Amino acid sequence: MYLCSVVTNVLQNKNKKNINIKILPVMSSQNFQTKLLSLQTNLLNFAYMLTSNRDDAYDLLQDTTLKALDNEDKYVDNVNFKGWVFTIMRNIFINNYRKVVRSATVIDQTEDLYHLNLPQESGLDTPEGSLAVGEISDAINSFSDDYRIPFSMHVAGYKYNEIAEKMNLPLGTVKSRIFFARRRLQEMLKDYR
Repeated sequence: MYLCSVVTNVLQNKNKKNINIKILPVMSSQNFQTKLLSLQTNLLNFAYMLTSNRDDAYDLLQDTTLKALDNEDKYVDNVNFKGWVFTIMRNIFINNYRKVVRSATVIDQTEDLYHLNLPQESGLDTPEGSLAVGEISDAINSFSDDYRIPFSMHVAGYKYNEIAEKMNLPLGTVKSRIFFARRRLQEMLKDYR
């Protein structure tokens, strides 16, 4: 059983109007649901490719199926059904991603913009994170003062010229010490990669 949708095109030729009526078949509800169910495996694979998480993929599949069913009346039978449903899924994923990014951004209200617009995760929430921070601190503290002080100041946010002024050293020496301290720290913590 097909319902018909009437699309009219009005063409004006000189002073008279011609009306062309084109009848497009609309898919029956049962046929629509059958096609949608037959695509569930493909949609789940695509959702998993987008999200890289099984639970999120199932959520995305459910949202897509509901949205397709809600908009069943907008689908016309001569349109690529698979492409139409996959486009719905992609758009839902993009909208959800943008929503997550907006909610994760922290807007810095300080005068000197000290906190930067980044999520405020310290890494100390887990025992592994606090252990890693402790090992990194121990590694930095094992450096001699000539390397530890400029490196620590640089990590704390000081600029090269500020460190050079405070330590009464040439700018090149400060840059060199920070470079070598960074490289030594990478060698000491190479197992963390």
